[in-house]
Amino acid sequence: MKKGKLGFTLVEIMIVVAIIGLLAAIAIPSFMKARTTSQKNACINNLRQMEAAKEQWALETKQAQGAAADTTLCTAYLKTTPICPAGGTYAWLSIGTNATCTITNHQL
Repeated sequence: MKKGKLGFTLVEIMIVVAIIGLLAAIAIPSFMKARTTSQKNACINNLRQMEAAKEQWALETKQAQGAAADTTLCTAYLKTTPICPAGGTYAWLSIGTNATCTITNHQL
């Protein structure tokens, strides 16, 4: 009876490591793109909520188009103060003008 060696050879281990590296190289850019897209969509939804709060405030306080939005009073119409998930900064702007984010492709 002949006893065989147990375990893996160095070549087999190197092949497995190479396959795992290849799969990671394919998957990581996809995850990064999905993350960027989801941050952009969350930011746009924040801008929509800000616009709705601003319009509600303007209707209730009888503000005219072009009047400056009082951000402290407008945030009372939101559950939480919106924060851009990608690190941008929001500008509420005036009534009738869409709120903006400092990140260029985050816009209504």
